[in-house]
Amino acid sequence: MFMSWDFILPVCLGDLVKSGAVNQYVVQDVLSVKQLPSHINSFKAALRSQGPLCILEYFDTAYSVLQHCRTVDVAVKEDTLELLIQVVRGLSVSLPTLLLSGSLSAVDRKQQLNAVKMSVFLLCKLTETLESDSYRETIVTAPSKGRKKDKVAGKGLLQWDSERETILQCLTQLLQLDIRTLWSLSLVEEEFVSCVTCCCYKLLENPTISHVKSKSTRDAIIHVLGIMVKKYNHMLGACVKVIQLLQHFEQLASVCAAAVASWSSEYGVKAIVGEIMREIGQKSSEELAREGSGVKAFSSFLSELSTLVPETMIPNISVLLTHLEGEVQSCVLYRIASVLVRVLSGDKLDDSARASRDRFLDTLQEHIHDAHSHVRARVLQVYARIVNSKALPLCKYTEVMELTVGRLGDKSVHVCKSAIQLLAAFIAHNPYSCKLSSVDLTKPLEKEMAKLKEMRDSQKDFAFVVAVITAADLWDAMKPELEMTVKAQLEPGSEEEDNEDEEETGGDEERSDRDTALQIAQFLRESKYRYQVTPEAVSSDAPPTPQKEGGGNEGGESELKKQEMLVQYLKDTESFALQVERSIAVINNMLYWKTTTVVQEAVQFCVTAFEFSVANSVCGVRKMLPLVWSTDVTIKDSVIQAYRRLYLNPHGDNTRAKAQTLVDNLSDLMIDASLGTVQCLEEIVSEFFSSESALQTSVVQVLWERFSGKRETKALHRRAAVLLLGMAREVVLSNLDTLCSVALGEKVAEDYLLARDTLITIANITDHVRQSKGVPFRLPMDHHLFSCLSQAIADGLVQSDPHWQTFMEQAVRLIYFLAESPDQLCSRLLQRSAHLLLEQITEGGEPNQSQLQESGLAQVLSLCGAVAFWQVSHLERSVSAELRRRRGEKEEKEEKEKAPDANDSCVEEELGLVGASAEDTEVEFIRKICETELLSGNMLSAFLPLLVKVCSSPGKYSHSQLTTAACLALSQYMMISPAVCKDNIRLLFTVLEKSPLPVVRANTIVALGDLTVRFPNILEPWTPNLYARLSDESASVRLTAIMVLTQLVLKDVMKVKGQVSEVAVLLLDPEPHIASLALNFFNELSAKDNAIYNLLPDIISRLSDPERGMKEEDFNTIMKQLFSYITKERQTESLVEKLCQRFRTAKTERQWADLAVSLSLLSVCERGFKKLQECWDCYSDKLTEPGVYQPLLSIAAKLRRRAKPQFKAHVEDYEKRLTAVHTKGLENVDNEEREQQMGDTQSQNLQTPRPHKSVRKTTRGRGKPKLDDSDLVTPRKSRSRPKPAITFSSDEEEEDGQSLSHDYRILVYFMLIVQ
Repeated sequence: MFMSWDFILPVCLGDLVKSGAVNQYVVQDVLSVKQLPSHINSFKAALRSQGPLCILEYFDTAYSVLQHCRTVDVAVKEDTLELLIQVVRGLSVSLPTLLLSGSLSAVDRKQQLNAVKMSVFLLCKLTETLESDSYRETIVTAPSKGRKKDKVAGKGLLQWDSERETILQCLTQLLQLDIRTLWSLSLVEEEFVSCVTCCCYKLLENPTISHVKSKSTRDAIIHVLGIMVKKYNHMLGACVKVIQLLQHFEQLASVCAAAVASWSSEYGVKAIVGEIMREIGQKSSEELAREGSGVKAFSSFLSELSTLVPETMIPNISVLLTHLEGEVQSCVLYRIASVLVRVLSGDKLDDSARASRDRFLDTLQEHIHDAHSHVRARVLQVYARIVNSKALPLCKYTEVMELTVGRLGDKSVHVCKSAIQLLAAFIAHNPYSCKLSSVDLTKPLEKEMAKLKEMRDSQKDFAFVVAVITAADLWDAMKPELEMTVKAQLEPGSEEEDNEDEEETGGDEERSDRDTALQIAQFLRESKYRYQVTPEAVSSDAPPTPQKEGGGNEGGESELKKQEMLVQYLKDTESFALQVERSIAVINNMLYWKTTTVVQEAVQFCVTAFEFSVANSVCGVRKMLPLVWSTDVTIKDSVIQAYRRLYLNPHGDNTRAKAQTLVDNLSDLMIDASLGTVQCLEEIVSEFFSSESALQTSVVQVLWERFSGKRETKALHRRAAVLLLGMAREVVLSNLDTLCSVALGEKVAEDYLLARDTLITIANITDHVRQSKGVPFRLPMDHHLFSCLSQAIADGLVQSDPHWQTFMEQAVRLIYFLAESPDQLCSRLLQRSAHLLLEQITEGGEPNQSQLQESGLAQVLSLCGAVAFWQVSHLERSVSAELRRRRGEKEEKEEKEKAPDANDSCVEEELGLVGASAEDTEVEFIRKICETELLSGNMLSAFLPLLVKVCSSPGKYSHSQLTTAACLALSQYMMISPAVCKDNIRLLFTVLEKSPLPVVRANTIVALGDLTVRFPNILEPWTPNLYARLSDESASVRLTAIMVLTQLVLKDVMKVKGQVSEVAVLLLDPEPHIASLALNFFNELSAKDNAIYNLLPDIISRLSDPERGMKEEDFNTIMKQLFSYITKERQTESLVEKLCQRFRTAKTERQWADLAVSLSLLSVCERGFKKLQECWDCYSDKLTEPGVYQPLLSIAAKLRRRAKPQFKAHVEDYEKRLTAVHTKGLENVDNEEREQQMGDTQSQNLQTPRPHKSVRKTTRGRGKPKLDDSDLVTPRKSRSRPKPAITFSSDEEEEDGQSLSHDYRILVYFMLIVQ
């Protein structure tokens, strides 16, 4: 049957029922819902009998199902879908044979083409409809749990997920065939391609398509679209559709990336990557900013794509570089990193690839200083990925490293964190050396550079010789002899000679011209003018060619190049190490930042730097040790893990080797460590010693060997060993005799530091034992330990060892800690020391005897001071605690013995009162002993007059050691009782101010701090003298003063007054440590409520005093820091008023400028601005000064930027007023305003009715009316009443001033009433 119509794919479903062009298929009859089941049965029968071509006859039936899809039964949909799947499968089976045979007639071709188009159209449209219905059901019906989820879908297909895969497989089978030959000229119409692809894109819009369970469906869709892109010219359409999907469906980013990667690699359509990238690159930043979620989708898509096919993106990545300033910069940077890591890495790159790599690296490098902080952080993260992958060229290391170190000072915390990570990656993956110490690299570099210089000099000498003997000189030298030889040879001779010449000529013709010329030149150099050039001579007797002679020179050049490369390598290594060392100083300060993540990264960096032996890396390791006390658990765990990694997890072949390594590491850390460092380390190491293990036992054994000297060990390591043994408490207690015999025996004078550290270890262990409840741990007076200590102290008196002082202090402390009667022991010790000193004085005869006597006297006085201090401490701590313990035992015993009484509660109350009174009695008892007995009739009292005499006679006793010891001992004596403190406080402050020795002044400050804690009332009048030391000329004294005052103020021992301005001056101290302590003082003080707010007026008043003469820049810097603590709006408003009032009392222009600058540093809000306007009269007459005008103008500029429209108008008026007064003067502006007001009044009078003014005219010229009762009432407060002046003294004075002004107002009102 001849087919006279063509099936044209419609734009919409309804177009098929309309009459179209000639020979176009039109649906004749749309069946009703009731007719559909019977016609579908007929469709089934026809499919079995006629095959897939039955679709030509039953197209209307399937079309009717599409038309009634929303109302038709689910079974009908399922049957129709199944029929269409069978039709497409049938076509997929029958078409290959027909297409390969090539014998299709025009009628059969049209018939097959119509069947393909009809079946594909119906299947795709029905699939789209069912997909929409399925998605609609999932939205309308809330899904339930478990297996009931599918049943809840209701009217939809029960197994739609599996049906989708079946449909896609059928389409794939059909489209893989070469069905393009069915169309005329193999040009597949666009409508057919769109029909298939729209169905696939519809399926991709499903929200669950990106889930793992939908992977098979997702892969099938990508496969179908890949066929359409490759065979059916769908590349441009796919590009547009991918962009649209990304714009509207953010979750499809990874799906689209996988699809494009598959089309590019598996289907060979690499151009599609470039097309999509160009589409994204052509979008402007404004478009991307409007799209919102689409930007995130683009970023994720490009990032995924760069991971999957980085090599395909290289030619087109330049189109995205414009967006480094826009919204997708992160993904562009990520793509560059992927390309550099996966494609453009290694040493085997060609010139083009190397150029691309350098271009990308330059692009990254440019954006390290990007304006956006997140871009800077992202660039550093990208570099970290490149470095970790070892894809960064060696030539870029130094440059990038320098830029990264600069980013450590970035304002963004995120950038700083990324910079630390990158630096750690640089160290961990550096290509130079596992030891990065610039100190260790200096000598090898100098040695190799000297060797290189020698090699270059030898090369120059060789070149000079060759250059002097040129070819022309050689020719001139040999020419005369050569001419004579040639003439002699050319004279007529025998025939044999002629024949020989002919043979020679023939032989020359057989050789090449080059060989002949080289042979002649060689003979000429060797003056062999009579030699003949023959083939035999060339083959056998010829000497080496010039090229071979130059081989030695070539070897020298290669060695020179190797040496140059070695020197350059050492230079690069040293430069890299210096950059790392430079970064350490910055990162060490970050260890105490408030941001936890930055601190963690800084800790990890310190660990990495230490592992690579970077110079000064141990400073960072030590500096992070106090963080073990951090309240942040994350930081504390990071530090503990870092120390375990560095010190407590040693490497070795056996347990002994591991123990040696562990002890070496800990000993290096303990060397020159402060007491605080030792305490922090104990927190970490004690946990190691608490565990029972073979390594722990071996470590203890190694420590004892080092301490006892069984192995040859440095003195520093012996001291470290005894301190480490102190962290294993149970080990030390059982070996007390060993400690005494080794460190405190006959050789104690050889190393007082070892003896001191041994005493510290014993004291710490026994102090830990004494803290437990029960009878205190004490040793008898005749114990070997005390005899050793007494002997060592006495022997040291007649020596001049500088370390005896610290040993003596620890010895006295240990005696009071452990002895049964420490006061008796120390009394004997003082008596013995005094006798030894007298014996030394009476001997005489030696030239240096006077100096030795003064040194001995200084040591005796130091001993007296130590005994006095620890005697007081012993009474108030040990004796008082023992009295409380005994009282508690007695009360407990009496309570047990006493029979129970009916009034138990009353008895308990009485016992409580008795206990409280008993405790007060004990305290009074201890105080009375200190005041009456300690300095009466004993050895301590005998030395007090001597101490006072030495301190009060600096001219007579000028020895520095004696003066230092006497002042310190006197302050320790003053701790005993208030009477001694009062008697000598003036002397001590005189020493503080007039002593020329900084160490004496520093020690006195510390002593006065202790006295302030003990006797605050006595020291309170002397507070200004303490603050005065903050301006001491010695940095050590200023450092001590700021530390002592910080403790006193922050612990509320000392009241904060206006003298704090001296601390503020230290913010600009040339010593960085002092400046940091001053900053820490104000940081801590700001935590107290309103502390800095209350102090600011006094500080400004003192710092702006003309007599101080502070520079304007310094004042501004200090105020900027102090005003940063004022954050409350109410405080700001009050300070605005106070500072404005201060203009009235300020006398100089500089004071006006300082006040104006202080105002500009406040974060003035709307309420503060109103206060500023209200106080206009206070500062308006000073506005002609630029130093006042400019800061106030800056306040208005800040307010205008963030002001609302209504408030902005007020600010602008204020600015105009400021400018007018500044340019014209206050008087001129006031006159203008007054004239303007008069003009406004006159115009108002002209417009106002006359009767209204007559009321006031009646009172003119008349006498005052008589007062009635209402006139005696207290007048109401007027709005124009001037505000009371606010002074800048302390808070108490301010309150007194306000109360006086209030009383004054009451008095005035009373006088008015009387009148």
